[in-house]
Amino acid sequence: MGLAVAVARVFDLIFLVLFVTILLSWFPKINWYNEPFRSMRAFSEIFLAPFRRLIPPIGMIDISPIVAFFCLSILRNILVGVLVKVGI
Repeated sequence: MGLAVAVARVFDLIFLVLFVTILLSWFPKINWYNEPFRSMRAFSEIFLAPFRRLIPPIGMIDISPIVAFFCLSILRNILVGVLVKVGI
C-alpha cells in the first residue's frame, strides 16, 4: 500500500498548489514574474490550461479550475483504488 499512499500524497500536493495559485490570483498586486509565484503558476498551468481551452469563462468567472479539480479527483480515486486493489 506504500505506492498508493505516495500517489495519493502527490495528488494532494497538486491540489494544494492549484488551490493556492487560484487564491493568489484574486490579489492583483502579486507579481507573477517573481519566484515562487512564477513556478507555482507554471506548474498550475500544466493542469489548468487544457480545461481553459475547452471551457470559456462565464463573464468574469473562470470555472475551469472547478472542472480540473473534479477530473483530477476522479483520476486520483481511480489510480489509488487500483493500486490498493492490486496491493501496491
